[in-house]
Amino acid sequence: MSAVDDLAALRAGTGCVDRSDRGFVTVTGPDAFSFLQALVSADLDGLADGDAVHSLLLTPQGKLDVDFRLVRVGDDAWLDCDPGLGAQLVASLLRFKIRVQADVTDRTGEFGMLSHFGGDAEPVAVPAELRPVPTRWGYDLLGPRDALPTVEHFVDPVAFEAWRIEEGIPVQPTDIDGSTIPQEAFLEQDAVSFTKGCFLGQELVCRIDSRGHVNRFLRRFTALEGDWPEPGAEVVVDGKVVGALTSVAPHDLPTGALGYVRREVEPPATVELRWTGGTARAVI
Repeated sequence: MSAVDDLAALRAGTGCVDRSDRGFVTVTGPDAFSFLQALVSADLDGLADGDAVHSLLLTPQGKLDVDFRLVRVGDDAWLDCDPGLGAQLVASLLRFKIRVQADVTDRTGEFGMLSHFGGDAEPVAVPAELRPVPTRWGYDLLGPRDALPTVEHFVDPVAFEAWRIEEGIPVQPTDIDGSTIPQEAFLEQDAVSFTKGCFLGQELVCRIDSRGHVNRFLRRFTALEGDWPEPGAEVVVDGKVVGALTSVAPHDLPTGALGYVRREVEPPATVELRWTGGTARAVI
């Protein structure tokens, strides 16, 4: 199958993506969940075996450190994050591990993950070492790489990248990084609890939620006209630069782009994109 065919399959809700390049971390020991509950943005109380939650580890100043998902596996926590962030997540957690019985281990390279697309997809005959995690596109199967099943055809990574951008899913550090406030990328919608007790970086996030605002938002760009833009292209409205692109879909699969725009520019809006050697028009 070609990347074009794979993109069509993802849009139709079928296909399997090998995402074993992600970062994987385990937190084990009797204090694992009390340790994490005091640090991360999601509320972990009440999670049952097999439950998963999107969460953030923030800096003390309320900016993003690592965006991750946590799965409860018995009394252990399995965390997965964007590629290249596993070591950073481990180092940041260990920085705050003081007099607690919890082991933080980098499993990147040892663990893997397969993302199965299909609204009604149900995993069958899952090895005991693996955990299926429901997602809005189907389910993810994660755990030790040597236990992952053989798949006849994996979706082309180019097609998956085009689909990701089309769906408006940010990745770290391309679209979100250490300068990101959660509300700028709408991460607070499912990764932040405003009712749990204290967590690292809580003051800024809660202050913005209760009586403030951020100055920019991560937006999707569609209906591109003109030359194909490059990441970093300026977003211009009425002759004024109001943002920049962070991700651009592969040129042979032009599904759109992601980027930040000043909060004053509300969708739907037509914008101009400018970069060295090219211009384009798009809609946010």
